[in-house]
Amino acid sequence: MGSDAQVIVVDGPVGLSGRARARIHELEGRWSRFRPDSEISRLNDRAGEWVTLSADSLLLVRRALAAWQLTVGRYDPTVLGDVIRAGYDRSFEQMGESAASGASSLTTGAARIEVEDGVDGGRVRLPAGVGFDPGGIGKGLAADLVVAELRAAGAAGACVNLGGDLRVFGRAPAEASAWTVSVDHPASPVPIALLGLHDGAVATSTTLRRRWRSGGEERHHLIDPWTGRPSTSDLTLAAVVAGEAWVAEVLAKAVLLRGSAHAFDLVSGVGADALTVDRDGTVRGTPGVTAFLGGRPLPARWPEGAA
Repeated sequence: MGSDAQVIVVDGPVGLSGRARARIHELEGRWSRFRPDSEISRLNDRAGEWVTLSADSLLLVRRALAAWQLTVGRYDPTVLGDVIRAGYDRSFEQMGESAASGASSLTTGAARIEVEDGVDGGRVRLPAGVGFDPGGIGKGLAADLVVAELRAAGAAGACVNLGGDLRVFGRAPAEASAWTVSVDHPASPVPIALLGLHDGAVATSTTLRRRWRSGGEERHHLIDPWTGRPSTSDLTLAAVVAGEAWVAEVLAKAVLLRGSAHAFDLVSGVGADALTVDRDGTVRGTPGVTAFLGGRPLPARWPEGAA
């Protein structure tokens, strides 16, 4: 998934952390667009045809389409062509600080993806000329699946963090009363906020990481589906608290892309909360986010001392 993974398991049968690690590797093998033998690569290679997928991959496609609807198109799983044209055509750690603009004729077309259920999975047909990119939603959904399986296997609590898409449940380690999740800013060694959760998810999206230069321009990985280009939003970071990590992930992207004027319109209607930082360092949050701060206020600006 091009990210570090962190798994914490509290109590339960011996070997649960190893099972979680193996499950993450399994989902990576099925969903990575950078692996030619993955189910997602096969789906992209055969766009225009019906492709049989495992239950995991069918769920991924269904969640991606649900996210596209939830965010009114601010998340779109079919921006693969735009991502490649921006230069993100290989796993990020292989790109370096500069990359040539990629060539791709792929277009978007989430509304035309067809899905059919079957035994132990189902089948999906992408429109011809359309590519599917799991992007961050794959990390969020993987965290959700692994935590659900740890709970079912008898863990008293667990935390799965896949590149900043984090899901927790149950008892936290040691004497902690809740899982403490830090919201980090790339320009600061200390977190913007510490969020306390008993059962839920946090995801952070930022334009300040995964940056490179291509064609004389500085670019980043957060593509705006409405323009087909890296986001020019006045927000540089958004963090969302939600019940599930896949929801938190897509809402964090949608919040950032919508900009400060309309940042919280979507989250307020789906039982989620969020905080944002704009280019000037101004920090804002939904009224409900204070419930996760343990009585501490959000800072007015970040990094500390920002003008």
